[in-house]
Amino acid sequence: MRRIVALILLLEGIFMSATLEYLTIDTIRVPIIFERDNSLPIAAVQLVFQKSGSIEDGNLSGLAKLSAKMLAQGTKSLGNVGFAKKLEERAIRFGVHAGTETMVLEMSALKEQFKPGIQLIKELFIEPNLTEESLQKVKTTTIGTLMRKRNDYDYIAAINLKRLLFQGTPLQNPSEGTVESVSKIGLDHVKKFLEDHLVKARVIAVIGGDLNLTEATEMVKELLSPLPKGKLEPLPFYEARGDRREHIEREESIEQAYIYFGSPYHMRIESPDLYRSKVAMFILGSGGFGSRMMEEIRVKRGLAYSAYSFARVTRSHSYFTGYLQTKVENQKEAQELVKKVIEEFVRKGATEKELEEAKKFILGSEPLRNETLSQRLSRAFNEFYSGKPLGYSKEELKKIESLTLQELNDFITSHREIRELSFSIVTR
Repeated sequence: MRRIVALILLLEGIFMSATLEYLTIDTIRVPIIFERDNSLPIAAVQLVFQKSGSIEDGNLSGLAKLSAKMLAQGTKSLGNVGFAKKLEERAIRFGVHAGTETMVLEMSALKEQFKPGIQLIKELFIEPNLTEESLQKVKTTTIGTLMRKRNDYDYIAAINLKRLLFQGTPLQNPSEGTVESVSKIGLDHVKKFLEDHLVKARVIAVIGGDLNLTEATEMVKELLSPLPKGKLEPLPFYEARGDRREHIEREESIEQAYIYFGSPYHMRIESPDLYRSKVAMFILGSGGFGSRMMEEIRVKRGLAYSAYSFARVTRSHSYFTGYLQTKVENQKEAQELVKKVIEEFVRKGATEKELEEAKKFILGSEPLRNETLSQRLSRAFNEFYSGKPLGYSKEELKKIESLTLQELNDFITSHREIRELSFSIVTR
């Protein structure tokens, strides 16, 4: 096991580690995560706008994602087609997307085309293509996608589960919105959302590639120059409910029952025990074949093709969840088995064999998660965003390597709240 960790550290040592710098622009201290990598003549940048995702939708679910799509429609002068053509001519990759907590704008290109790419994004900030024509196009596409999802039973079960777990919070609403909410979004809503959230105070810049630090900071400064200072409010944290509720939606035409489950998970992203959580959740349900869920539900009883469970731990919320599909007639048995597997796991913990297998996989697959510049920058960003020092992942690997069964099981048995399961089911 120690050889695996040593190999990981050796491979990571081949690349320059990411560094954290701060750039003051208009009295705003903007964090810049930078890594130089001149193995290829390419460069990439991400602008991550904090507290700018669907958690900020308010009464119009889907607003953040739709605003991100609008930002991707190019500049007013060039239009969507003209802007896309400029990107294509220079082989520049560009995209905008919104998650739960953040909105991310990203661009990558050959080094010689990186500065023109920076200029294109700067022009996008100055005159985004926020027109009624673009809005109707984006809304039509979005509504069409949402209507197709009415027959996606995994999607239906998943969003119903979020409503059960986070009722009364912004997280109860589907991040993509609904047909009704998207229909209500007007151009003024999008303009106001972008004005409030595309601001210097919310930005974390992530940049790297065949650049030196001076070049990188100058490009970030240039890129952010059109944006207003703005402000960043604290990100709230929402606890999942543990009142063991159940929601069943019936569809006469289906042959499978779609079972989604979730419960509270008292874990924060800054917790020093997060590495123990990673190992525990791998053993219980996120490790694929060999995990408790898969072993008990598929291998031993053949009740499902696959069965997974895992923990979502973010800055705004944390919960335990999982899912499986089974024949309609096996729904109740599968549901009770999920409860039993989790109950036994919390009561007895893991075995020595399970711990060793989890360590081998997590440590052995680590080099594959650090092969590319993009992967390494993403890891550095996640460390910073979760309040950890850059390079913390290496320390986490050492902790996983030395984790004892007693330490792991003490952690598992202390999280009895994951037994407080709510179920969202689509069945016949």
